[in-house]
Amino acid sequence: MIHHTFEFKGKTINYQDEGSGEVTLVLLHGYMNSLEVWKYFVMEYMNSMRVIAVDLIGHGESQIVEEISTMELQAQMVKSLLDKLGVKHCVMCGHSMGGMITLAFAEYYPQMLKGYCLMNSQALADNEKGKNNRLRACELIDNDRIKFIVDFIPNLFAKENRIKYSSEIEELKSIALNTPKQGIIAAQKGMIHRKDRCNVLAQSTCPVLFISGKEDIRIDTETLYAQACFPAHSETMILPTGHMSLIEDELKVKIRLRDFTNMCFNV
Repeated sequence: MIHHTFEFKGKTINYQDEGSGEVTLVLLHGYMNSLEVWKYFVMEYMNSMRVIAVDLIGHGESQIVEEISTMELQAQMVKSLLDKLGVKHCVMCGHSMGGMITLAFAEYYPQMLKGYCLMNSQALADNEKGKNNRLRACELIDNDRIKFIVDFIPNLFAKENRIKYSSEIEELKSIALNTPKQGIIAAQKGMIHRKDRCNVLAQSTCPVLFISGKEDIRIDTETLYAQACFPAHSETMILPTGHMSLIEDELKVKIRLRDFTNMCFNV
């Protein structure tokens, strides 16, 4: 698979664009990940649809744009990419932080979405405790980025899955270790500044798919169920996973997301 680049606000952004056809799926990865986490999704989907994956600002091979990578800035970057590629309509799937960016995109560019998926993600803003935790994380990253990454990544998986997916955990650590400190901190600050977008869910006229893990210590299923009541058309998939459902239950997620994407283009 070939990587491409384009320029956004004078900085280089890395992306993949595979497959063809009217049905288009856009994949946005999570915090300290890169488009590489979607590689098996892209390999399978490219035979039946157009699939676009992008390294978010300050992640993977994409450069840092501003001191704070707000969700709005990231959404603007994705919009610029889709305009460059001539994409008029798509289904967007965002994992974790990618879901927060998806919601920002849904607020500002709803006409482009046939549907969207929030995977291990949700619409609420951080409360004061959450903001303080992120500020502490910024300090930890600044003081010892490697220790922060080594401690952070395994906790994204359900406890019972950490041995089973030990090689995947090491791969995610490697991706995170290649993410520059400034990019990691800029993303944390962006999540601190994000706003509540439950109203975006409530105003959504397109289908919304929620995928979540029962063992996700970052987002509980009660939060997901409450938010799933907002859109006019919502679907939920609850899996026995932690925060990395796309890895911990890859086959089921691939099938469900593919079916959802096709459905959105046929309603």
